[in-house]
Amino acid sequence: MLGQRQIVNQFAHLIGKNRNYSTAKQQLVEQLKAELAAITEAGTYKKERIIVGKQGVEIRVQGQSKPLLNFCANNYLGLSSHPDVIRAGKEALDSHGAGLSSVRFICGTMDIHRQLEKTIAKFHGREDAILYAACFDANAGVFEVLTTKDDAIISDELNHASIIDGIRLSKARRALYKHLDLGDLEGKLKETQDCRRRMIVTDGVFSMDGDVAPLKEIISLADRYNAIVFMDECHSTGFLGSTGRGTEEMLGISPRVEIINSTLGKALGGAMGGYTTGPREVIELLRQRSRPYLFSNSLAPSIVGSSLKVFEMLMSDSSFTKNLQKNVSHFRNEMIKAGFKVLGNPKHPICPVLLEDAK
Repeated sequence: MLGQRQIVNQFAHLIGKNRNYSTAKQQLVEQLKAELAAITEAGTYKKERIIVGKQGVEIRVQGQSKPLLNFCANNYLGLSSHPDVIRAGKEALDSHGAGLSSVRFICGTMDIHRQLEKTIAKFHGREDAILYAACFDANAGVFEVLTTKDDAIISDELNHASIIDGIRLSKARRALYKHLDLGDLEGKLKETQDCRRRMIVTDGVFSMDGDVAPLKEIISLADRYNAIVFMDECHSTGFLGSTGRGTEEMLGISPRVEIINSTLGKALGGAMGGYTTGPREVIELLRQRSRPYLFSNSLAPSIVGSSLKVFEMLMSDSSFTKNLQKNVSHFRNEMIKAGFKVLGNPKHPICPVLLEDAK
């Protein structure tokens, strides 16, 4: 049995541990309060709008008495609440259930997953495709698999955050080239000629400014210096180009980029999900080694069903992209007439309105 002194010592030890935990927690809370206050003071604190009802052109927002016009979603084609897309999602929910409760390689691959992957590859004119929970995951899963310390990744300095994070996971040599600067890109290609493999990485369209990558020239440099091209098409797929095939189509280039990553969460129904499409061998290796694919739940059947419907619609009817371009031109022209400065490519629906006040 424990003596009285031993019992007292044990209690004292436990009290000390709890006091240390409490002190550490209080310090953490105070530090975070200061950090949050600094974000608020800088004018960059993000307040989420709570939508009551469906996503759309006109939305109801909690705390607002009137409906609002929505210019800030990536619902480029207005398909997130399209009745046919919703119906397809419901049908897949009935036929395939709410979810897989598993990752793909264990028991989480359904017939509709492979159907969607084949459809994506056909849409982009590639050999195969692989689905992810989001394009952030697709970008996190590709560079680590395809590059080693013997390789180099050459990335536009304004590429999306998910690309930046994905590149950080790779052991490859990393080089940034100035935004859209082909001379700087060529310089980086010359500097890395001793590498086994070099990958030029760019957004097709840059999400903040609507800049379109000079893809013809990038491909020309890639050919000259024996590099492969990776392109993120999240802000292009489904609506850029005459039939929505993206940056390549808009610029009059036949399918040439080796690897394309894109999303189902913007123009293609607006739910969630991302993918990589490209050579069959690339996709097979990603299925074997890409960690976000191997260790994340399979995409929900309802999302797969609605996405299949969206691709069916886009592959049979190009009027969606034509209507969007009319809206883009109307918005830009009227905003400029009203005295605002609108940036970005005039053919793209990302229309940054410059207020010249960061807050």
